[in-house]
Amino acid sequence: MNNKVDARFLCSTGMMAAVVCVMTMVIQIPIPLGYAHLGDAFILLTVAFLGKREGILAGGIGSAMADLLTGYTQWVLPTFLIKALLALIAGKLMYDKNNDCKLASVRGALAAVISMAWMVLGYVVAGAALNGSMAAGLASAPGLAVKGVLNIAVFYAVGMIFERANLRSLIRVK
Repeated sequence: MNNKVDARFLCSTGMMAAVVCVMTMVIQIPIPLGYAHLGDAFILLTVAFLGKREGILAGGIGSAMADLLTGYTQWVLPTFLIKALLALIAGKLMYDKNNDCKLASVRGALAAVISMAWMVLGYVVAGAALNGSMAAGLASAPGLAVKGVLNIAVFYAVGMIFERANLRSLIRVK
């Protein structure tokens, strides 16, 4: 595992945090306690094409910044934790013991589904805690589940294009 912090790591992580933030802010569909967006697809893409550490940081920071910039300030810390863990889960499941990642695999599909299930659970629990009611947290679950499915579809649509273009070999330094 490469633990060094270099210019490539800083620039790619910062760039993807900005992309996650923008994709979270550009299309916002209101659901109970928040909004649905496409940012999670780009967290998964960051994990798959740049790496686990980049995905964790870009996902947490980019998503938290979107909440801060769009007025959902009470969600900044829960969002940071939920999205960073989403990327951690995806990264642990997507990569095999040889540190290879293939989107069109059982590993890739499980990583996407389980990380989105975590996102739904995380926001239901956080919503219940912030609103003092488990019913309030559960009210967001259907919208979050639909958001998760949509983000998986976008992740695969864009990710397969990136794989066909062999993008991983161009941007990832092992």
